[in-house]
Amino acid sequence: MSSPTVKLNSGYDMPLVGFGLWKVNNDTCADQVYAAIKAGYRLFDGACDYGNEKEVGQGIARAIKDGLVKREELFIVSKLWNTFHDGDKVEPIARKQLDDLGLDYFDLYLIHFPVALKWVDPAERYPPGWTAPDGKVEFSKATIQETWQAMESLVDKKLSRSIGISNFSVQLIMDLLRHARIRPATLQIEHHPYLQQKELIKYVQSEGIVITAYSSFGPLSFIELDMSSAHNTPKLFDHDVIKSTSQKHGKTPAQILLRWATQRNIAVIPKSNDPTRLSQNLDVTGWSLEQSDIDAINGLDLGLRFNDPLNYGIYIPIFA
Repeated sequence: MSSPTVKLNSGYDMPLVGFGLWKVNNDTCADQVYAAIKAGYRLFDGACDYGNEKEVGQGIARAIKDGLVKREELFIVSKLWNTFHDGDKVEPIARKQLDDLGLDYFDLYLIHFPVALKWVDPAERYPPGWTAPDGKVEFSKATIQETWQAMESLVDKKLSRSIGISNFSVQLIMDLLRHARIRPATLQIEHHPYLQQKELIKYVQSEGIVITAYSSFGPLSFIELDMSSAHNTPKLFDHDVIKSTSQKHGKTPAQILLRWATQRNIAVIPKSNDPTRLSQNLDVTGWSLEQSDIDAINGLDLGLRFNDPLNYGIYIPIFA
């Protein structure tokens, strides 16, 4: 089984369902990537900040060597971390990430957050994280325009086929589009029934930019981070609306949540260690929810965001 694709404004096709690499442990990462490729996944969503790109590359290399897939059949996504926003730091870190992955180019490279932090030498600390060694936040003076122009140069130099953004607001996107020579191909955001961001999605899709949802299962990804809001929020898998829709369609709660997104042309990047769930999570496009199902899930919106620097004790209120 494989995922259908969506056409990006850069002209490339991106799978609608991919495999997310956040919190994939280094000791199992290569095997998980290999297993996901074997199960039919072609999009892998990673980042410098995840600290596992060497292992991701090992899994990819093994799958290619074993004839499971060709490089051109994969869609590899990574992200520029906050400490590399200065214009002269973008290309060197992109090249380091490609070297770690063992690849010649990204299919898509994103600005991870609209936050420019002071440069940290990768030889001293990698991934650099949010704060300096003393625990303080140190900002860079790099503007989004400066960073975006450096991102555009990655396309010019064929280091990335497409470029995009993540965790940006409408206001920031409007500003970026005023000066962008190459428009962002995608916007990646936290998106689940408890945080639907309807107006953001409406605006971004109207501009021809594809939305990718992360944390599609809501609080589930954040419980292990000991986040109080995640512990105190009902799990979506156990919610009566999701459970009843699951029973109605003979699908798992995870499939219902993923189909709720893909049916509205929103790409998803779930992950799983379980072979059965790997296949189930890919099977979220060949069937449809009824409008009444979608309306019921739409009614669960709480405006509840989990992936916020404030929730990690870091005072960078970008979503305020």
